[in-house]
Amino acid sequence: MAFCLALGGAVPPAGAAGSGSIGEARAAYAAGRFVEAVRIAEMLRTAEGYALAAESLTIHAHHIAEDGEREMLLERAIDLAGKAVDSDPVNANAHLQLARAIGRHAQAIGSFEAAGRGYAKRIREATETALRLEPGMAAAHLSLGLWNAEVVAAVGPFMARLIYGARKKNALAAFERALRLAPHAKAVALEYALGLLVLDGGDYREKAAELLRRAIRIPVEDAYDRLLQERAVERLEALESSGG
Repeated sequence: MAFCLALGGAVPPAGAAGSGSIGEARAAYAAGRFVEAVRIAEMLRTAEGYALAAESLTIHAHHIAEDGEREMLLERAIDLAGKAVDSDPVNANAHLQLARAIGRHAQAIGSFEAAGRGYAKRIREATETALRLEPGMAAAHLSLGLWNAEVVAAVGPFMARLIYGARKKNALAAFERALRLAPHAKAVALEYALGLLVLDGGDYREKAAELLRRAIRIPVEDAYDRLLQERAVERLEALESSGG
């Protein structure tokens, strides 16, 4: 509830006293003060600021917030990312953050409701736009891989291909591209592993475990990396102790 109260006040106009800078917002993000990062970044009223605010809020909602707050916070993250896109339609990161926020919200509400909201199409469109604008963006390739994997897992290979154009081979190709582009990114190794487990926890178990170990070995650089580190350790322990 403290988070809601922290963001519930009126937003001062851009340039208002105490509104902070993008550097201050990034510093808050790096330190794990995601709520503060949202507040500072949103006040800037720029595409860069809105995108960072959306990213910070998505992370807070997915990894830290109480279950009862998660859906509402992710809806707000979608709104912030939409403002980033509206502010600068050729900002690749803005489109990526929109895809991420919608994707996390889809996970929170479940595949049935997400399908009713047209989320699969929106996520793909936002991700592909990011890649058109910045073909070498590893995070966007990772997002595309996760999209393919989750759609295939949700509706099955045939319907995924027929309705959405999602394929397992496309997921694997996108994951590999992301890993080649960002071999030292903890998020890429971790999410690649989780994506494989979504696709097939049996066939890809050993590969997923290898990627989780790789993610754990990558040095922690900021607070988000610490969250990812904890997730990687927990998932690897579960995989090794229970076989999945």
